[in-house]
Formats: sequence, C-alpha cells, structure tokens
Amino acid sequence: MPELGVDDFLTARTDEVVRRIAEGGGPIVVAMSGGVDSSVVAALAFDALGEQAVAVTLTGPAVARREVERAARVARTIGIEHRPVAVDPLAVASYRENPSNRCFFCRSVEAAALTAEGAKRGARQYVDGIHRDDLGEVRPGITAMERAGFRHPLADAGWRKADVRFEARRRALPNWDEPSDACLASRVAHGDPIDRELLSRIERAEELVRTLGFRQVRVRVRAGVARIEVEPEGVGRLSVPSVTVPLTEQLTRLGFAQVTIDPAGYHGLLPPVGAR
Repeated sequence: MPELGVDDFLTARTDEVVRRIAEGGGPIVVAMSGGVDSSVVAALAFDALGEQAVAVTLTGPAVARREVERAARVARTIGIEHRPVAVDPLAVASYRENPSNRCFFCRSVEAAALTAEGAKRGARQYVDGIHRDDLGEVRPGITAMERAGFRHPLADAGWRKADVRFEARRRALPNWDEPSDACLASRVAHGDPIDRELLSRIERAEELVRTLGFRQVRVRVRAGVARIEVEPEGVGRLSVPSVTVPLTEQLTRLGFAQVTIDPAGYHGLLPPVGAR
C-alpha cells in the first residue's frame, strides 16, 4: 500500500471531520464568531451538510462590531447561511459582577440563545470552534457550552491551532491570518463591574489604536486605568511621543482615568487581580 503524501494526509484528516459531522445529521448550528476556529468549523459543516448548516453569530454589548462584520464576510466566502442573533449577558447580575468564572455566565446566556435559534430549525447538532489547545486552559465557558449540548469537532479530531490556521489558509478564508480575539469583557479585570458604557468605551479605544496600523490590540482596564497592548514588535512605535501623546489624549477623552502602555506587548489572557 503506497504511503500517503502530505496533501493526501491533510485531505484525509479534513474528510474525517466532515464525515463525523455528516453522520450527526442536520440541521446543524455552528456558533460562529469572526475568529478563524469557528470559521473553519462552519466551512466543514457546510461541506458535510450543505444548506442544513447555519452559522449563528451572536451580537450584543460584549461583541465588537468588527467581529460581527468579519463573521458575515467569512460566511459569504464559505456560502453558508449566516444568522446574527442578539444576546445580552449584562442582564445577568453574576456576569455584571465580573467574577473569575464570568465566562460561564456569559456562555450560558449565549448557549441558550443559540439553542433557541436551533430549536426553530429542528437542529440535531450544535458545534463550536474549540480545538485541542483550548482544552489545556481553565475555560468555564467551555463547560457552559458543553452543558448546553455543544460538541467540539476540531478538539475531538485532535486539531491544534496551527492545524486550524493551515486549513483556513488552504480554503482561502479571509480571516486565516487574523489575530485571535475575544469578547470585550475579557479586557476588564475580574472584580471590576462591567456595564454597557465601559464595553463601548473599550471598543472605541481599540479602534483608535487600530487606526494607527496595529494588528493585535487590547485595551485592558483595571479600576478605570487603561493599559494598551499591541503586538510586541509594535511597542517601540507605539511608545514614540508623537504617537503616544495624542493617543493618550483621545483615550482620556473617552473617560479613562489614566492610560499606560504595556512594555511587554500583547500577552494573551488578562492576568488575575493583583498581578502586574
């Protein structure tokens, strides 16, 4: 029996995920943000079940508009039906209080909205973009999605982030190399209350930073102080007074008590209270 080449191996790996999704039957709901992980799952679900697949993107105060727009653009590329559904986790007091397991309360609300949309369509499957690398972290949001009946086709097949990026590039998805993102509430230090105005302020602040040409942007907030993170290689440019001074003035006008720049650059998840 001849050995499989790289292309054959990659095709076989992708076909296996498609086969598993097809065996589950449709209709199927894909929880699709503007990120690359759920975009690849949406593409695989569409391969498996065609018009029985729908990509649902949640909208609301914690979701940046650019994410929703990107999800719609990717869905058009795939050809899958795209359905925006409004949801408001701020209606839940436990979410507004912003404890360390905030994501559980958020995802519980979001999962309820997704399954309600699926129920209208007689959905037989609910899937998301969780992959193997996500499972090594403490992710209460994953627990909430699993309790609601969501499956993780990529994680089940052993895919890692690099695999997802490769597949997205192979399919020419427009977000294949976009930086990872997360909900706006992830910028707020645990224990600091969350409200609609604060989330809107963070979104506007990050857009201001992006207009300067930075790709990976976070505006972290703790006790009213904004800390800007950009890709590490961009920190030097961000720190030039001709850039820093007007940007600081703009963010202060948005309502932040103080504005700082993280000298280490973007470093993923928000550190716990008391760190940094």
